[in-house]
Amino acid sequence: MAGNEWINGYLEAILHSGASAIEENKPSQVNLRERGHFNPTKYFVEEVVTGVDETDLHRTWIKVVATRNTHERSSRLENMCWRIWHLARKKKQLEWEDLQRIANRRLEREQGRRDATEDMSEDLSEGEKGDTMGELVSCETPRKKFQRNFSNLEVWSDDNKGKRLYIVLISLHGLVRGENMELGCDSDTGGQVKYVVELARALAMMPGVYRVDLFTRQICSPEVDWSYGEPTEMLTSGSEDADGIDVGESRGAYIIRIPFGPRDKYLSKELLWPHIPEFVDGALAHVLNMSKVLGEQIGGGQPVWPYVIHGHYADAGDSAALLSGALNVPMVLTGHSLGRNKLEQLLKQGRQSKEDINSTYRIMRRIEAEELSLDAAELVVTSTRQEIEEQWGLYDGFDVKLDKVLRARARRGVNCHGRYMPRMVVIPPGMDFSSVVVQEDTTEVEGELTALTGGTDGSSPRAVVPPIWSEVMRFLTNPHKPMILALSRPDPKKNITTLLKAFGECPPLRELANLTLIMGNREDIDGLSGGNASVLTTVLKLIDKYDLYGHVAYPKHHKQTDVPDIYRLAAKTKGVFINPALVEPFGLTLIEAAAHGLPMVATKNGGPVDIHRALNNGLLVDPHDQQAIADALLKLVAEKNLWLDCRKNGWKNIHLFSWPEHCRTYLTRVAACRMRHPQWQTDTPVDDMASDESLGDSLKDVQDMSLRLSFDVEKSLDGSLDSAELQKVAAANGDPEVQDQVKRILSKIKKPASDPQEDKDGKKQTENVVNKYPALRRRKRLIVIALDLYNNNGDPDSKMLQVIQEIFKAVRLDAQASRFSGFALSTAMPVFEILEFLKTGKIEATDFDALICGCGSEMYYPGIYTEENGKPYPDPDYTTHIDYRWGHEGLKKTIWNSLINSQDGVGVISNDSSSPIQEDVKSANSHCVSYLVKDPSKAKRVDDLRQKLRMRGLRCHPMYCRNSTRMQVVPFLASRAQALRYLYVRWGLNVANMYVILGETGDADYEEMIPGTHKTIIMKGLVQKGSEELLRTSGSYMRDDIVPGESPFVAHTNGATAEEISNALKALSKSIA
Repeated sequence: MAGNEWINGYLEAILHSGASAIEENKPSQVNLRERGHFNPTKYFVEEVVTGVDETDLHRTWIKVVATRNTHERSSRLENMCWRIWHLARKKKQLEWEDLQRIANRRLEREQGRRDATEDMSEDLSEGEKGDTMGELVSCETPRKKFQRNFSNLEVWSDDNKGKRLYIVLISLHGLVRGENMELGCDSDTGGQVKYVVELARALAMMPGVYRVDLFTRQICSPEVDWSYGEPTEMLTSGSEDADGIDVGESRGAYIIRIPFGPRDKYLSKELLWPHIPEFVDGALAHVLNMSKVLGEQIGGGQPVWPYVIHGHYADAGDSAALLSGALNVPMVLTGHSLGRNKLEQLLKQGRQSKEDINSTYRIMRRIEAEELSLDAAELVVTSTRQEIEEQWGLYDGFDVKLDKVLRARARRGVNCHGRYMPRMVVIPPGMDFSSVVVQEDTTEVEGELTALTGGTDGSSPRAVVPPIWSEVMRFLTNPHKPMILALSRPDPKKNITTLLKAFGECPPLRELANLTLIMGNREDIDGLSGGNASVLTTVLKLIDKYDLYGHVAYPKHHKQTDVPDIYRLAAKTKGVFINPALVEPFGLTLIEAAAHGLPMVATKNGGPVDIHRALNNGLLVDPHDQQAIADALLKLVAEKNLWLDCRKNGWKNIHLFSWPEHCRTYLTRVAACRMRHPQWQTDTPVDDMASDESLGDSLKDVQDMSLRLSFDVEKSLDGSLDSAELQKVAAANGDPEVQDQVKRILSKIKKPASDPQEDKDGKKQTENVVNKYPALRRRKRLIVIALDLYNNNGDPDSKMLQVIQEIFKAVRLDAQASRFSGFALSTAMPVFEILEFLKTGKIEATDFDALICGCGSEMYYPGIYTEENGKPYPDPDYTTHIDYRWGHEGLKKTIWNSLINSQDGVGVISNDSSSPIQEDVKSANSHCVSYLVKDPSKAKRVDDLRQKLRMRGLRCHPMYCRNSTRMQVVPFLASRAQALRYLYVRWGLNVANMYVILGETGDADYEEMIPGTHKTIIMKGLVQKGSEELLRTSGSYMRDDIVPGESPFVAHTNGATAEEISNALKALSKSIA
């Protein structure tokens, strides 16, 4: 422990640097191309708080108090010591709270795991129950599990050339372009940008892959280069097809930039959250258009849907979850870095409370996005096993032990009751080795270095060498000695100072080798951020302390293109590469170094363990053990045979980390996923026609060619047209063009079915299939009424009927627009209650093209699908669409046993009328579990419910609705917001042409209805109370992370008159035009 003199020295330094600046370190908002200024005060305070026991601080304070005189300096020193002492005590308090939080979370997870196992145990025999509990307690190592499963997969090969896949990658934040990447220009433009660009290129070159789209944000801002505003950028033209012939101009890899958020501003990733739904709608439009284009080129006229949608990082994972849900295609996730892990690290530092961290980093919104991604993902790609166990294991949505139980049940064919865990796979990042020049051992190495330094007598001419070599070697007295190379940012986590201490305190190592530290680029240390500046300051002080001048190189600048040359220089001197980071998620630099023939010394925490297992080209060390670091470096540098063996081993196995190998493993894993894509019924009308064309329009064309037909083009075809008569009239006309037109139309008209069709549940549909949904297909604008206007009992308020009538009038005020406008009603009520309610206002259900019922759990088209008794029949395609990962009975059992009847659950449920929570059978359906909430004060927040359900492996959407009188749980893919995207995908009605009418508050899903490219009209003063108070807990993400503060897509009305609504519709139409 440091002595009081040491403390006094730091306190004096703090006084010199400006004591008034002492405060908790709060990272500032990222500003592109700008960095904060180094604050010495914060640095010294950090050193005291993290390195000194509070008893030492207290003794110093007492000493100062006892000896102080009237001088102001002593008084300031006393005050300084007191303030830092309290800062240290606060740090300890935050650490204690963090330990309590971790302990509580561990207990919740164990309870969830136990509940899930008990709920599923009824399907097992007594022997199987024992096996399952044994599996839960004693898990097989992930490594063995992955190896066993992978051995059963068919490895992707050239035999797949004929597949012609379409793959979508998403990486939203930072500056993304294919050439001259500005890596490091800000905190959002780093290794992930390089990774996703290279992955897109590599995938496009794989056999069987036709097109790869990398989605990112379009930025048209004067802050950045104009190239980031280009809508499309080609990365590569791809490989030839199976026959060696390049087919179609759309093949290859492309960057697709989607505009979302403010068009003229660059936003850091923390500020992108409320704009993500806008990106999803824009990306959906591109995918639908591209699927048609690819269908014409390679799909035989049928749409080519994405094979997989892959999100990178939390924001792209959130986007991929919504996009894959709208398209019903598999989703893959790569986290890169995880929010819960970062939160744990920041809390351990003790400088900020959880509330401050959330406010600065939007960390809770990021964590919820990662949880949502786990709900949707078929596959999660990680770099190491450590990432699976120690990072993803922190999440509600993934439990290693429960995952093993569920997979064991799946292998036995036992029902999991809707419980699911995404598949975690380790696929190391690929690397481009095209710039690597393998240097075989040669006796000419010394000669080359001699030529570089000008010869021993100064007479030899200098060789033409990379400029970075001269920049490095100018620091060194004897550049011929083996070079110990470290390459990383000057981040405290990279542990550079421990490396420098190990080197400085080991005389044999100092005599035998040089140390080169490549620590990013810098102009002035004072211009760097606090953490980086403190590390660089410490490095300079240690070099001076150990008198390492001439032994350590630390150049100020280097280019990305210089990095291979730096590795080559270290290899020529028979040096060693070291990564001493406290924790290294993966370690790409270790692979780069191995490719250039450098043995490694690396931390034993994280990804280097897997790299070392694959390459066996060095030694692993404890990054906290200074002596172990020095011993490992000395061993590799001194023992030449060991050095040569490590060098050869690295070269021998480096292909395991190439991009082709990465993509081969990636495609093999993806191919093993449950493949799914839109599969609409083939008997629906005009599906093979353009979205802006209808059969009525085609018949109108025939009439215009003087063919007399008695047919109302505004009505849908019902099969009553006599095709024989039509052909007779056409033949009599004698015009070949008319005859061809008639034949084309007749080929699209299907005869009525002789018997009513039956669905999978055996229910008969009496309506002719040809009469399905023609009106909705012709709509160019859809007005969606989503007012959550209910009384205290949860019944619809009669004022809603008046508002609906006013909305109808408002649309009719514009005669031209009303001709192609349709209406939809979106609500939490069941369909029978909606129909009864509309009858009381003398509103026909057929006035609506669609009814979205039960919080998005059902979709109806009034007047189209009906059963024999006249009851409306839900859209079967939509029912199939949202059925993904829905376990109705298992969910009901879990809610009843684990959440509601438990002491910390929602409350006590029974059919007793005095119970605060009861089953609501009337509002329930096959995809909606509903409960009547009589006392909202006893109800858990949605956040808590979602967490408990995820811990039990259940993927769904719990929400409160109807003025907090109902709790409903619907499938993960079902929601009122996602239902609008389904209408777009299924019927071609662009979300951008939808107008959603809301109140100022509403159900728990109200916030999801506002953002996006659709237009939103918010009626003020209409809805007084909703269910949003039951949405989030105090420590959750904020409303501003969901709803954008200002948006051109949102308008407000002060009333509900037809004129005000009409004006709002016109204003929104003009503002976006």
